[in-house]
Amino acid sequence: MTIQRIHHVAYRCKDAQETVKWYQKYLDMGFVLAIAENQVPSTKEPDPYMHIFLDAGAGNILAFFEIPNSPEMSKDPNTPDWVQHLALKLDSMDDMIAIKAKLEADGIEVVGPTDHTLFQSIYFFDPSGHRLELAVDTNTPEMSQRLDDVKWDMLTEWSKTKKAPEHARWMHEKEFIEENKNV
Repeated sequence: MTIQRIHHVAYRCKDAQETVKWYQKYLDMGFVLAIAENQVPSTKEPDPYMHIFLDAGAGNILAFFEIPNSPEMSKDPNTPDWVQHLALKLDSMDDMIAIKAKLEADGIEVVGPTDHTLFQSIYFFDPSGHRLELAVDTNTPEMSQRLDDVKWDMLTEWSKTKKAPEHARWMHEKEFIEENKNV
């Protein structure tokens, strides 16, 4: 079996129409498809829903369900807000800064840009409370290779200790960051 790509990723939303308009306005996603049923196809439960599909670029689809007969949406109280998020790749820092300005102009709080050494990103929430990240790659092939060389060692050490391994400490050392800032 070989996975070809992600067919779609689905989340719940509070309001399908608001969600479509928001993603069109801020992230320029096209509205691809709407499916509405009064019965869930897989379980046959009588539960009306609106299922919307948005074009996230490069064949990627971001989908949402509005399910009005279910209890109100809530977050997992045991998971910090920064953990669960959807990260979307942009081509340039100029694109990121333009989207950040548009969001902030409408009163949407944006964190960043945050420098992760391998990429820079901004974070914000959509109208349903989903955390989004927009990222622009800044890594080099050499950086990627260094990380690839130690990934299994890092994972093995983490599995044993549950403490951050030091194999990629170079990513956070000031000298490295300064040397590679304009690469």
